[in-house]
Amino acid sequence: MTKKRRYLTATMPDGYVKTIGPTTDSFTHYWRIVAELENGKTEVFWGHARSLAEARRKRAPADEAAKTRGWKSFSFEIAELVETSEPPPNRS
Repeated sequence: MTKKRRYLTATMPDGYVKTIGPTTDSFTHYWRIVAELENGKTEVFWGHARSLAEARRKRAPADEAAKTRGWKSFSFEIAELVETSEPPPNRS
């Protein structure tokens, strides 16, 4: 029996929307790190996890990365993924 392919969408507190898919994986949460560099630029790192606990475990490595990479500051955010049946509209 094949698993159903679906789209997963997360909406971040700042309104950014991330859609993953089509996928058969059982992801439940999306995490994002927005790092501010010393030169004023930003870097964004993101991923998805199969549980809230797994997503929260990304916080400790972010603290270490801030020291190693010399980030001025960073924000770490987690959002729940919601299943959607349709792909996102083209942004052409």
